[in-house]
Amino acid sequence: MKFAVAAIIGFAFAGLPQTAPAGNAQNGKKIYTSHGCYQCHGLQALGGSAGSRLGPQPIPFSAFVMYVRTPTGQMPPYTSKLVSDAELADIYAFLASLPQPPPAKSIALLN
Repeated sequence: MKFAVAAIIGFAFAGLPQTAPAGNAQNGKKIYTSHGCYQCHGLQALGGSAGSRLGPQPIPFSAFVMYVRTPTGQMPPYTSKLVSDAELADIYAFLASLPQPPPAKSIALLN
């Protein structure tokens, strides 16, 4: 399933820049928190009851920006007046900096 989604995202955003501009992960964490992203996506962006997983290994930057600006789900749109492109780059840097969660097999309560 993950491959199919990646293939669709890659196809849909072919021709758009796939690399993110340099961002400041610490500032991105502050913005992520201050705009309330954590309320749906969780403090570590692993998803929650209302929001999907955003990191680590976020979707391509162009797809991220497009979805933030014009979401298709319940998320409200965040125009450039609310969150600048530079701030989105910082949020993206924060998402990319998050460590991978431990594998489920390493968590005793899950085995």
